[in-house]
This record gives sequence, structure tokens and C-alpha cells, in this order.
Amino acid sequence: MFTDPVKNLKALGLREDNIVADLGAGTGYYSVAAGTMVPRGKVYAVEVQKDFLTTIKNKAREAHLSNVECFWGNVEKIGGTKIGDNIVDAVIASNILFQVEDRDQFIEEAKRILKSQGKVLLIDWSDSSSLGLLVAVPKIKAREMFEKKGFIFEREIDAGAHHYGMILVKL
Repeated sequence: MFTDPVKNLKALGLREDNIVADLGAGTGYYSVAAGTMVPRGKVYAVEVQKDFLTTIKNKAREAHLSNVECFWGNVEKIGGTKIGDNIVDAVIASNILFQVEDRDQFIEEAKRILKSQGKVLLIDWSDSSSLGLLVAVPKIKAREMFEKKGFIFEREIDAGAHHYGMILVKL
């Protein structure tokens, strides 16, 4: 693994009762780490690949977490996550922005589910050499896309040698 989910989530400052959405949860590294950090809260792991949802469920069970809920969903469509409006304290978007085709809709969906003052932890690849045919989204472009949708840049975080990280806030 090129980046440390626990370290990155600590930078986000989660509270034990937070509601978190891991959009494009993959195999659940962030979902499970967040589940342990919000024992009185909830983690919604949203993933389009159904096999990954099974993997996340198994990892959560192995970690004795009952607060990780898995959803098959489309993070590139308004309402596609199946999460209600304005209920999430934090959104995790790790290693997904580079592969999302409709980035505007992805950002709008994150905004829709976030509470006012909710935060996005954005972690993505800093260069395309690790991605094969896919092209990384430059850090400045990622920030601009979120700011264009009404997010406020809070700060950068050190996400490792091959990633950039930032925290953005919904007003």
C-alpha cells in the first residue's frame, strides 16, 4: 500500500460519533480504519464492484465492527450512493478521482450527502506513472474542481510519496 489510511484519517480529525462515507471504497482499507475510529458512529462504504463489497463486509467482520454498512452504488450520479441528504460528517475520496468519468457529478454527490461544515478527505495519485493508461488529476486541478462546487480548501496533508492529500469543507 502506498498511503496510510489511519494516518490520513487522523488528519481529518474524526470524532467517535461521526457518520462517514467512503466513496469508491475499493477493498475497504479506509472503511475499516474509519470504523474503528468512529465506534459510536457509522461508516457507509459505497462501491460499484460487488465483489469488493463482500471483501469489505468480511474485513469489517474480522475487525469486529458492526458500524460499517456496505452499499452498491454509483458515486458519479446524484443520489447514486443511496445516502440521504446532509447526513454525513465526512467523505473519504481516496484513489478515486483519477478514475471518475463525471467528476462534477461525483463532487455534487459528495456535497449532497455532507452536512454543512462537513469535510472531504481527498487522497489521489500525484503522478500517472503508477496508473498505467489512466491519467492522474493534478492536485491544483482537483482543488479547483471542489472549490468551483462551493467547497473551501482547509489544508493539505502528507499522504505519502505517490499521493497528494487535502481536506476540503462544505459551507
